[in-house]
Amino acid sequence: MTISGPTNGLSALVARYPAILSDVWGVVHNGVEPHWSAVEALVKYREEGGRVVLITNAPRPGPSIVAQLDAMDIPRTAYDDLISSGDATRTLLESWRGRTIARVGPAVDDVLFEGLDLTFGGDREATAVVVTDLDTDDDTPDDYNDRMAIWRERNLPLICANPDKVVEDGDRIVYCGGALADAYEDIGGRVMMAGKPYSPIYEQAKAMLDAAASHHFEKRDIIAIGDSIRTDSIGAAQFGIDLLFITGSIHAAELDAFNNPPAKRVADFVSVSRANMVGFMPRLVW
Repeated sequence: MTISGPTNGLSALVARYPAILSDVWGVVHNGVEPHWSAVEALVKYREEGGRVVLITNAPRPGPSIVAQLDAMDIPRTAYDDLISSGDATRTLLESWRGRTIARVGPAVDDVLFEGLDLTFGGDREATAVVVTDLDTDDDTPDDYNDRMAIWRERNLPLICANPDKVVEDGDRIVYCGGALADAYEDIGGRVMMAGKPYSPIYEQAKAMLDAAASHHFEKRDIIAIGDSIRTDSIGAAQFGIDLLFITGSIHAAELDAFNNPPAKRVADFVSVSRANMVGFMPRLVW
């Protein structure tokens, strides 16, 4: 991984990569409002003939995420298709049809469970725990210590629909479901995930790229765009595609992202993921 400096814009990479798998939260928007420079970059990239599939660890099915982007006035011309961790998690949950589960997460995530014939119950009756997020944005994993002790005692699997540990929410960083999954693993609990950085969601996303282009892309044709070492960088490395790293989101403070950090500092930071980072920038721009 040899990076001479920050990448000026996506336009510098368009000739090399005809397909993109782009993260959403932290790249396209911050949970409150769009990053308009990123939206513009993806629109222009597609106007140049590139294909874009958005790949997100949001714990709800894809159509509900598209509706959220519509509500933010993010045009559908910015992407060809979208896949979510919620889509991949529903496949996992098929094995629990007709059974009782406990859950953690806000009511807005109820759409994840529609049509799956699941019964919600308490920690003492459940056969698994499904975590879409923490119950409120002010929660921390420590708030669930008593519940986790019950889950561990009963050897319940925790199915995490959002592997992200933290996420950008406007001007603050909040915990996500992945942080609770980590805490449960730390006490010996069993965790199951299907979103980034795990291969099922990438395989499905690549199939969407191929379908959008009516063409089979080689992995060397695809670049991942993301802001998280834990999910985007490791996911790109494991799937075997190159990475454009967005420094100005959840890792902004660590990297001093908006004050021109040295390329070596960013490269060293990303190197733990073993991703092949071919560029970086604080926000995605054209």
